[in-house]
Amino acid sequence: MENLCTVQDFIRWTTSQFSQSEIYLGHGTDNPIDESKQLILGSLGLSLFIPPEFYNANLTNNEKQQLFDIIQKRIKDRVPTPYLINQAWFCGHCFYVDERVLIPRSPIGELINNQFRTLLSSDPVNILDLCTGSGCIGIACAFAFPKAQVDITDISLEALDVAQTNIELHEMDFQVIPIQSDLFNDIPPKKYDLIVSNPPYVDDEDMSDLPVEFLYEPKLALEAGFDGLDLVKRILNDAVNYLAPNGVLVCEVGNSWISLQKQYPNVPFNWIDFEHGGHGVFSITLENLIQYHDYFK
Repeated sequence: MENLCTVQDFIRWTTSQFSQSEIYLGHGTDNPIDESKQLILGSLGLSLFIPPEFYNANLTNNEKQQLFDIIQKRIKDRVPTPYLINQAWFCGHCFYVDERVLIPRSPIGELINNQFRTLLSSDPVNILDLCTGSGCIGIACAFAFPKAQVDITDISLEALDVAQTNIELHEMDFQVIPIQSDLFNDIPPKKYDLIVSNPPYVDDEDMSDLPVEFLYEPKLALEAGFDGLDLVKRILNDAVNYLAPNGVLVCEVGNSWISLQKQYPNVPFNWIDFEHGGHGVFSITLENLIQYHDYFK
């Protein structure tokens, strides 16, 4: 510990430790350097965008010991970094997270940053974030469309507690409204121009083969039956009742996209290509949901 003095020393050393370990990188970073920066800076209460001179700042002995402890938890216990520092970045915004919610990492973030360009004919007035978890998708949509009213829903009251924390953190109390609901079951009658959902979609096979890090996340937010489509099928069946004319449903199904396409080969899902990586996200219009509704019953 005596040989490590500065913030930069710890980032370099931690990067080496991560590179030699068996940790899985998939909760916001894809390389040991970024993972180290996120863990070290987050643990010290520093922004990822600190001035360069901060990297040469000396740490106190207490700070060093705290960093050693948290680095060991990441390597030995395989706890995901966002849970260790209680923060995750999504669409350029920092969100509070803990083990009650899934760690934000959806490629839908790229669509939000682009304001769903090519998918929407006009700016949405009413947006629904179905299966919101931490609230990151709905809140990011509120930033992207400041004039829109955004409802965020989840079956889990614990998840909604976290979402409420993020609503208050980003001062969105009057624009983002949390609702407890099992999908559409308890949502008041309303027509949405845009419904966005990142529901549980992990199938039985993938659930049995998840890296250790994912086992810290709530099963309720991951598992979705044999084919991973238990909730997606319900969403496809019920969304017609909640979409406005010209409304669009955007839904993430991850690896279960193959099963969805096989089961509904005639449905014109618009599978989205992402510039920054990601797959398994489709959009579908109200018109197509109505046309193929008998498939989803």
